[in-house]
Amino acid sequence: MVLRSCCKFGPVSVLFRLGYLALLLLCVTHLRCARAETKTVVQKDAEFDVTYNDTVTSDNQTIYAFNHTVSRNKTEGVRVTVDVLSEGAESSPILFVVRQKQAVLSFQVPLILRGLYQRKYPYAHVGRTLCQPPTRTLSETQYFFVDVSTLSSLGTHYQLRISRVDSFTLHTDKKFSFTASPSQPQYFKYVFPDGVDTAIVKVNSEMTFPCSVMSIQDIQCPVYDLDNNVAFIGMYQTMTKTAAITVQRKDFPSNSFYVVVVVKTEDEACGGPLRFYPLRPDELIDAGNRSKTLDVVVSPAISSDVYVMGMLFCLGIFLSFYLLTFLVACVENKRMHRRREGLLNPADMSPAETGKPGVTPVSPYEYGSFADNASTLSSEAITDSIASDANYGYMERSLESVTGRSRQESLSSIEEDDYDTLADIDSDKNIVRTKKYLCVSDLARKDKRVLSKKYQIYFWNIATIGVFYALPVIQLVITYQTVVNVTGNQDICYYNFLCAHPLGNLSAFNNILSNLGYVMLGLLFLLIVLQRDIIHSRALDRHDLNALECGIPKHFGLFYAMGTALMMEGLLSACYHVCPNYTNFQFDTSFMYMIAGLCVLKLYQKRHPDINASAYTAYACLAAVIFFSVLGVVFGKGNMVFWIIFSVLHILATMLLSTQLYYMGRWRLDSGILRRIVYVIYTDCIRQCSGPMYIDRMVLLVMGNIVNWSLAAYGLLKTPNDFASYLLAIAICNLLLYFAFYIIMKLRSGERIQCMAMVCILFTAVVWGFALFFFFQGLSTWQKTPAESQEHNRDCIVLSFFDDHDIWHFLSSIAMFGSFLVLLTMDDDLDDVQRDKIFVF
Repeated sequence: MVLRSCCKFGPVSVLFRLGYLALLLLCVTHLRCARAETKTVVQKDAEFDVTYNDTVTSDNQTIYAFNHTVSRNKTEGVRVTVDVLSEGAESSPILFVVRQKQAVLSFQVPLILRGLYQRKYPYAHVGRTLCQPPTRTLSETQYFFVDVSTLSSLGTHYQLRISRVDSFTLHTDKKFSFTASPSQPQYFKYVFPDGVDTAIVKVNSEMTFPCSVMSIQDIQCPVYDLDNNVAFIGMYQTMTKTAAITVQRKDFPSNSFYVVVVVKTEDEACGGPLRFYPLRPDELIDAGNRSKTLDVVVSPAISSDVYVMGMLFCLGIFLSFYLLTFLVACVENKRMHRRREGLLNPADMSPAETGKPGVTPVSPYEYGSFADNASTLSSEAITDSIASDANYGYMERSLESVTGRSRQESLSSIEEDDYDTLADIDSDKNIVRTKKYLCVSDLARKDKRVLSKKYQIYFWNIATIGVFYALPVIQLVITYQTVVNVTGNQDICYYNFLCAHPLGNLSAFNNILSNLGYVMLGLLFLLIVLQRDIIHSRALDRHDLNALECGIPKHFGLFYAMGTALMMEGLLSACYHVCPNYTNFQFDTSFMYMIAGLCVLKLYQKRHPDINASAYTAYACLAAVIFFSVLGVVFGKGNMVFWIIFSVLHILATMLLSTQLYYMGRWRLDSGILRRIVYVIYTDCIRQCSGPMYIDRMVLLVMGNIVNWSLAAYGLLKTPNDFASYLLAIAICNLLLYFAFYIIMKLRSGERIQCMAMVCILFTAVVWGFALFFFFQGLSTWQKTPAESQEHNRDCIVLSFFDDHDIWHFLSSIAMFGSFLVLLTMDDDLDDVQRDKIFVF
């Protein structure tokens, strides 16, 4: 048809007709636009506390004009409350715009708030508090307008009400109760009174859910008071029943701030259940009733005087131990001086005063002739005399029968090959170490200087480990604290917020200060060990008989390592408490593993100096423990595969260590191990029923296996969330078991515990009891969500500065120091006993 028209009318006629059609379309479009732009705008003068019922469509827009007087000395809040009464308004919501002098607030009703996985929750009832711009004059009349509009062609009925909030300003130490919901957040203003530089804001509720957020924001517009924007500015933390944030005046130039409380749309952030996933992506979910009643109170925090008192209290406690140690050292020095005078003048003293009835003490000046005689004795004679005595107890023997070592041996080379392989007695050690009844002299055959160098490696290695471990830890926790300060996210760190006193950039200075005891008492223990080391070295230099051939061999390397580990524990615990959370909990426990392992090694070294583990082996094993601790924290929570693997490895390690201890290292783990096990079972259990050769060792190892197998079964069945503490419990249980066995066997062997050691044992046991009581108070826990952890928060209990966990730091540092003193002094009664009379167990 077009071609025919073109042929019939020609090109000019076709162009004319196309132009006419284009003009017609333009006119129709213009008329429609004009009709669309024709909208009725109605402005009404409105009043406070009056409810306005109206209907809005796309053809009309309503503006409500309000005015109110703002005073510089009095702050009143203004609250907008809106209800949509029409159904189906979700498809075409109403837009409310509040225009103020220096701020604009807009929101739609129904208000759509999003949750996890883009869930949508509609709220038809919305309440918002208007931001109050500051005024410079004493009194000023301010105007604001509320614009109501929609794009819906159907009429939508709504209610609008503007009211004053009389209790908008919070007063110090006065509790105020209110109700909030996700669509009706609340915020209030607090002004620092004169003389108050720090305040603590506490929000409490009797309802666990719905989950809420408490935020502290500066006085500026806009105020971020919705679930999707409350984290944009200021400090904030999630809460269930309680929340607390310490606020400092220096952080707010206006000397005032807003306390914002928002109820979240979902409870997952507070450990609550997660709603079902919607079947359709855009499906709206009814949130139900999520109103929550809360109360808020702002109280002044502690003053600078309390900080000074807390620091002096902390220093005073631990400096008193220095003073007490000095007094005890003076008394001990005086006693030793009297004893030395008594040895030089034995005729003036009764046998009871010499400490050895019926035995004339040997003068230090007589040592030369004694050593010459002793050096002629052969090791075979000593071995025969020991093997003939099968009873426990002191074997009375004259000083002339003590084993002597040739001068040539004492001056031998101290290369590692000499003392590590014992090539000169290689054919003898298999016999000596497998005797039924061993004495310390049997396991103290290596050169003293060589062993001292060997055990000094423990100290240098742990010092090196400490430096390389602590430096990145310090850097990391400083980063953590910076992130907390910059983002304001208080949920990153699990503090006891009811007793977290900031200082500078640190959020909980009291938790850091209370770790000072570990450092100070660790240093004091190093000084005590150094004093003993100097005294022992001087005794060796003057060829003192007791130092050379009596008592437990003195090797101080492990003691130095223990003191260093205690100091590092204090430093790393302080680093952990800069920002405690599950990712850096290993900082607080790594050197606890070290301390437990070193204490076990020291107990074993006392009577097994020649066959104790080297520093490299010991630290490699402890590194494996820390490695599993990290794996447990990262992968252990609810992972049954991990727990099965760990339990199997735990049991295998226990069995291998038991075999090593039972045979004193005289066994091999090679391809023939299964054949030898079958042979031993056949000869000792089937062919003839014979009991264990080493009964005491067997009792200890059976008890140890029962404890460790039980702990492995508990971990496998319960799968505790706090794997690091579970691993630490394994180490502590084994240490306590070995220590109890050592004490029992010591008393059974006829040995005694001196007064000083007994005082240390009793004192340490009591302090440990109180320390564990405060430890299990549980003021926070990173095994739960931050909001759930805050339910365990408590107020300070000492000087309004230290909480229960700080007391745990005080008492545990004292208890560890006491435990170290027990290990240092528990065998002082053997200093005058020949080593061939001291039994190994």
